[in-house]
Amino acid sequence: METLTVDQRMEALLNELSLEEKIQLLTGRDFWTTWPMEKIGLRRILVSDGPTGVRGEAWDERQPSVNFPSATAISSTWDPAMADRLGAASAVEARRKGVDVVLGPTINLHRSPLGGRHFEAFSEDPVLTGELAAAYVNGVQRNGVGATPKHYVANDSETDRFTVDVQVDERPLRELYLLAFEKAIVESRAWLVMSAYNSINGTTATENNLLETPLNSEWGFDGVVISDWTAVRSVDAAKASQDLVMPGPDGPWGGALVAAVQAGEIPEASIDRKVLRILQLAARVGALEGFEPVQAEPVDQEDLVAFTREASAAGTVMVKNDGVLPLDRAATGTVAVIGHNARHARTQGGGSATVLPEKVVSPLDGIRAAFGADNVTYSIGAIVQEGVAELPLDQLTNPATGEPGLRVSFLDSSGAELFTEDRRSTALVWFGGDAPVKESSAVRLHTIYTPDETGTVRLGAATVGKTRLYVNDVLVHEGDIEVEGKDIAESFLAPPSSTTEIAVEAGVPLDVRVDLDTAERSGPLDNALSVTLGTEPADADPEMLITEAAKAARKADVAVVVVGTNARVESEGYDRTTLDLPGLQDRLVHAVAAANPRTIVIVNAGSPVIMPWRHEVAAILIGYFGGQEFGNALTDILTGTVEPGGRLPTTWPATQGSVPVLNTTPDADGKLRYDEGIHIGYRAWLKTGATPAYEFGYGLGYTTWTLDTVDGPDGPLTPGEAIPVSVTLTNKGERSGKQVVQIYAEKKDSAVERPVRWLIASTPVWAQPGETVTATLEVPTRLLAYWDNGWTYEPGEYTLRIGTSVSELPITRVVRLTQPEH
Repeated sequence: METLTVDQRMEALLNELSLEEKIQLLTGRDFWTTWPMEKIGLRRILVSDGPTGVRGEAWDERQPSVNFPSATAISSTWDPAMADRLGAASAVEARRKGVDVVLGPTINLHRSPLGGRHFEAFSEDPVLTGELAAAYVNGVQRNGVGATPKHYVANDSETDRFTVDVQVDERPLRELYLLAFEKAIVESRAWLVMSAYNSINGTTATENNLLETPLNSEWGFDGVVISDWTAVRSVDAAKASQDLVMPGPDGPWGGALVAAVQAGEIPEASIDRKVLRILQLAARVGALEGFEPVQAEPVDQEDLVAFTREASAAGTVMVKNDGVLPLDRAATGTVAVIGHNARHARTQGGGSATVLPEKVVSPLDGIRAAFGADNVTYSIGAIVQEGVAELPLDQLTNPATGEPGLRVSFLDSSGAELFTEDRRSTALVWFGGDAPVKESSAVRLHTIYTPDETGTVRLGAATVGKTRLYVNDVLVHEGDIEVEGKDIAESFLAPPSSTTEIAVEAGVPLDVRVDLDTAERSGPLDNALSVTLGTEPADADPEMLITEAAKAARKADVAVVVVGTNARVESEGYDRTTLDLPGLQDRLVHAVAAANPRTIVIVNAGSPVIMPWRHEVAAILIGYFGGQEFGNALTDILTGTVEPGGRLPTTWPATQGSVPVLNTTPDADGKLRYDEGIHIGYRAWLKTGATPAYEFGYGLGYTTWTLDTVDGPDGPLTPGEAIPVSVTLTNKGERSGKQVVQIYAEKKDSAVERPVRWLIASTPVWAQPGETVTATLEVPTRLLAYWDNGWTYEPGEYTLRIGTSVSELPITRVVRLTQPEH
């Protein structure tokens, strides 16, 4: 009996399906799952956000996830092995939660530093981005879970992201924005790609020929193109190489697509190709009976909390140190810890990538543990929070169970309970799961709140809709909260708030209840809901807060100031309007630095901010959103237990006005023009000649290095080959350390426009004190080519510059590229 191939078996399953069944498989069943089809042995496929943590099917603090450091922290390691480990760790989390597909990595480029979602993406450079993305995909899929590079393509900012039409010439599209995706597809063979919301040169991403060329035809992609949520708008997208519409069960395909196929407007063969790709994905993740999954159980596992701590430190960038770091624990007396973010650190950015960790170690927690609580003082210094923050769990009692938390009830139009949940957080999101959001008329949050301080609090809710706040069964406030922005994510994940002042007494419990009307909800997310019961910052004299912080700094041996952004500054759904730190944090740092010359600043932001005080402080660490072990990782670096391993993957400007590519706002016609062409990031800085605060690739460690020799090819190079380059360097310091070797190319007197220089290879290296090591890098000559209706090789001399940042390149080597054969 003849044995059928895998492809033949897939075809046989396809032939068992009716046209209606095939098309049903092309739209999701709900927010996070695909349709099962029992008659062919197909179970559902569960997908989940996100790039730096896997949330799972429900947005629920009772099912916590490991909160890894942000992508900008991972990219600052310049270490593909670290990105691979993040991918493998994400797959372990996915398998624990029954997730088949991780919706990541996010690999759009940091075109403008105002991009609100850059914390979730890697870099301003396509080569560095591509290397890390490919490594992440390898790690995820080696452990049997699908990875999803996103958002394809040119989705590099958030303003009007559903409707923006990105106008970009073919050359920068190929050399920058598509190049960032290429390696994850061609070499790591990603099982999915997510198509974006935006249009590219007049055609939406979900209907764009870019889904076929280069993705399928040139790169050999054989996976599933899954849409961003609600990105598919019409049946026309089925004519393109768009395979799966999310979310479901409703959408623009369904019956309309059946009719289009029956009318001969779309060939059934096109539908079959899409279905076969979904069946192949199901087979790869173990969702299709009779087919062996790529990997039944994770093969690479490690302690995920320990990994998070290690990765956070490895991605922390020290951009200044006058010798104050590392701190000697035995010789350091008192430490003044200052800053809102020191106590309430941002460990992740806002939006769909959000996960709910079991425990977060703040910088204050870490420093107290390292130096002793009695030796550490804390001052808030400046208010950073905007909107309501959830109530502390240890101040809440569920009135129904007596346990910490609150009771949530979904009510019908008569006030009868449809569904109840006992929750352990007052910041709640329903985005999938069992709660009957769509069927309810109201949602009630009920808790006993026992404040720990006497005074006045601003109590209320952040959500969209009509709310009523009751305290001790008395209606004290009604709010009608309206959507502020047009973006669904902005209104859903960072909604406005409505609060009222309530007098509270420490230790005296208050019965608190919020009722939210849900009867009139409509739109694509009518079965989703977010509401936070909490408090807004109380009135405080800002000058007094700064004065108190400076006073504490003056009394201490060393001051550690943690500054950063908040959820209104860096999040999915909107771009930033300024690179300045929110609130009075800059004034705070000026005052603390004047009070104590041993001031260390930790920047808790996912992407660049302006640091007007950088010349006044002793040390600066950029910690990004460092994940749930952020505080411990910072303490490891402050005490010298661990090397600050990061180098900047994105240029940090000195002033906003000096940024060469800034605009993220479409014009009146809805077009966002990438007029800068191939010059973004450090390329644009080099072209304009402006000097940033800290350049691309820059970062300091706790030791010193020399670059000694470079060995490369002596003869002419053939287009298409890889150039082996060996770099020898020596650790001249007294402790072990890390360096990142970077190679850039230059082409003087080129026949076409070129960047001043561009990154073509990099690698991290480690060495013991006095040790000499050799790093060997493979430099693809393809990265010397430019796009002109194909990759075009310009013969002649190229200068390779080798060093440790885009402007610190002490060694040069000239190579010659021959004329390509035709």
